[in-house]
Amino acid sequence: MVRKPELHGYSDRPPFNRLLLLIATLIQHPGVGSADPLESSSGEHHEALQDVWERMQHVAASHALELEPYRLSTLKKDLQFLRRYGILHRSMYRWGYYLGTGVFQSDELAIALQALAAQGGALGDCQSRQVFESVTRRLRSRNSATQGRLMYPIRTQLNRSIVPTDPQEMMRKGENQHTLFHQLQPLEQAIAQGQRILLYRHRDPHGTQGIGTLDIYPLQLIYSEIAWYLIYEYAEDSYLEIERMDRLSDSLKIVTAEGRGIEPQKAKLDQAYQLLTHGWGLYLGKRFEQQQELAGTLPLILVKVRFFPPVAQFILEAKERHPQQALRINKTHGYVDYSIHLPRRSLEEFRRWISRFMEGAMFLEPKELAYKHQQAAKGLIERYQSETQGNEAES
Repeated sequence: MVRKPELHGYSDRPPFNRLLLLIATLIQHPGVGSADPLESSSGEHHEALQDVWERMQHVAASHALELEPYRLSTLKKDLQFLRRYGILHRSMYRWGYYLGTGVFQSDELAIALQALAAQGGALGDCQSRQVFESVTRRLRSRNSATQGRLMYPIRTQLNRSIVPTDPQEMMRKGENQHTLFHQLQPLEQAIAQGQRILLYRHRDPHGTQGIGTLDIYPLQLIYSEIAWYLIYEYAEDSYLEIERMDRLSDSLKIVTAEGRGIEPQKAKLDQAYQLLTHGWGLYLGKRFEQQQELAGTLPLILVKVRFFPPVAQFILEAKERHPQQALRINKTHGYVDYSIHLPRRSLEEFRRWISRFMEGAMFLEPKELAYKHQQAAKGLIERYQSETQGNEAES
């Protein structure tokens, strides 16, 4: 005997289409129905369901589907139906409706939130900060349900940018720096599409790169130690360079709007990372050096440094400081010999890194670095002696 079908409130096509469009709207527009935080203090009542209904109309139109008009009370019942099946949580959605955690499991979402918080806070990425703030507003109820565990900062970073990075904060303080941070959106679009652009370097504190227009393909934004940098390729000769973002002005002009696509971008970025991996620091060398290094024909220089206690123990902790490093321990005297082969372009940055260890480090090879290190030590002694004598004379 054929069983008679059991009908329900969504058996007919119009309510069924309405329910699916509601689900599609919540998926495509997480946070729909949330009041604008800038307007929420005005005291005016905010009708969340009206926002959801209007967004549903846009979704229906974009898919050439028909959405019949209906009362907001019916929409409220639809939302209750989704709660009954666990598609929506039973907690209040005071900051907009959303479904689940998207592509994340709950524990994965917590890790992603911590990464957003660290990049938006410690690293000064204003876009990450804005995303973090909007997402955490939506998740307030869920965070309360987990007794605050969802947003507890288990992981963070203590790095801090030494220059302003947030255009809104600059304007609020009246300290606009007119840097490339004001052009993040078109810059990121140029990176993603492989667009050729013109930038302007307005500061050159080291006097090595020059001030002027850069005709480039931007490849990636990176954060290193103290600031944000841009990796780019010169359009004329494919030369790779890294520049600090605040040394580039807010002048950005697109040369080729169509872009060259993502594959050439990835290929050049791989070359940049090949240079970064082989070298030390962010300086990628001169044009002829890059060509030889990428071709594998550039001779490398053996650098050897002897670290004495207690610095030696600190050096031994870093087993993966550089992929080409070698460590040899002298147990009798307690020192460690650190050896590495570097391109000449990296010697100065490596020497500056060694200088932080003061009397705990001594260059053995090459002789030119040993001499520079020795002269720097002598210069420091002379400066202290001169300062001491000057103070004694004044007293």
